[in-house]
Amino acid sequence: MFSLFFENLKISLIAVFANKIKSLLTALGIIIGVFSVTLMGTLISGLDRSFESSMSWLGKDILYVSRYEWFSDMEWWEVKNRPRMRSEYVNQIKNLSKYALAVSPVMQRGASLSFDDKETRTEIFGTNEEYMETISTDIQQGRFFSQSEDRNGSRVTVIGDGIKEAFFGFEEPIGKYIKIDNVKFRVIGVLEKQGKFLGLFSVDNQAILPLGAYKRIFSKRGWMRLSVKIPEDKIEEGLDEISGVMRQIRGLKPSQKNDFAINQTKAFESQYNKLKLAIGGTGYFITLLSLIVGGIGIMNIMFVTVKERTREIGVRKAIGATNGMILGQFLMEAVTICFFAGIAGLGFAYAVSLVINQFFPSTLPLALSVFSIFISMFVGVLSGFIPAYKASKLDPIDSLRYE
Repeated sequence: MFSLFFENLKISLIAVFANKIKSLLTALGIIIGVFSVTLMGTLISGLDRSFESSMSWLGKDILYVSRYEWFSDMEWWEVKNRPRMRSEYVNQIKNLSKYALAVSPVMQRGASLSFDDKETRTEIFGTNEEYMETISTDIQQGRFFSQSEDRNGSRVTVIGDGIKEAFFGFEEPIGKYIKIDNVKFRVIGVLEKQGKFLGLFSVDNQAILPLGAYKRIFSKRGWMRLSVKIPEDKIEEGLDEISGVMRQIRGLKPSQKNDFAINQTKAFESQYNKLKLAIGGTGYFITLLSLIVGGIGIMNIMFVTVKERTREIGVRKAIGATNGMILGQFLMEAVTICFFAGIAGLGFAYAVSLVINQFFPSTLPLALSVFSIFISMFVGVLSGFIPAYKASKLDPIDSLRYE
């Protein structure tokens, strides 16, 4: 049995490499199909990793209270007319909530940062001493600012790893002074490296200031949110409680709608799943279409091959080849073409994924590679079976007479 298998494989390889151009053109649809499904899977796999990493940075146990709902279809004027978040809400939430483990107000704006002759523009954040409890990042060097530094409006800052590398390289940044919109701030800490959020933009290029200094120097108004840390096993209860606390703080009557939003990572998960479904649906459609076209092409070529080798089939049958042997020979040839097409498609997808990975996260899972090759060979079996079956049923006498 094994000798027959290897004999068929040998004949198939000789036939494929004897007609390289024909085999390549025949396999083009399969190559495109495998390339599409592999590249799509690679992108989705990279997206999944990046998404999980980004969601861990946001924190699944953090509630974000603000005027705006993430991915909302509300009219802009309705949201704009909502009262702003206020830093006084922090103590009120702490006093009224039994689930809030930490509450930090966060104000944000763009600013110019400089050190010596180096300059960059990035986001700065004004917050309180509990901010580190509401994010999943630790301090890499130095420390975070204290409650007294916040109350006194001390001009100190904690910078991201990207700012540290850009300004200081391998030098010690702690104790150095940088300018934020031409105002000097002393660096007291550096955050751990976090990478890109959703693979789109770096979160390492940031500077965090005490809210007291931020409001005094940069803005007393502006955009603010509240980050509330809740026990991970009490998310739903905490959400309901914080909603009730905010309604109480805002003085809303039972008949009035919320004039605030409480956001969670679930909003991102919903949008991400829609995006993944769109990418997957498009990729699967292109893959299916390519494999169908490729399978039809292979079937057509195999019919032609059977016709061209009718006399050869007659000779083989005359010297004792059974129908099963002939069937196996031509089926093996179709599968061999598809196998090499799958390898080629996989190779192209891997090369493209390396290029994409320079700009966007993409990883090629081993299971997907094996699945792609299996799919290509399966198409070979389906498309090659009918021509191979026809070849196996040819009459040996008629085949020998065929010119």
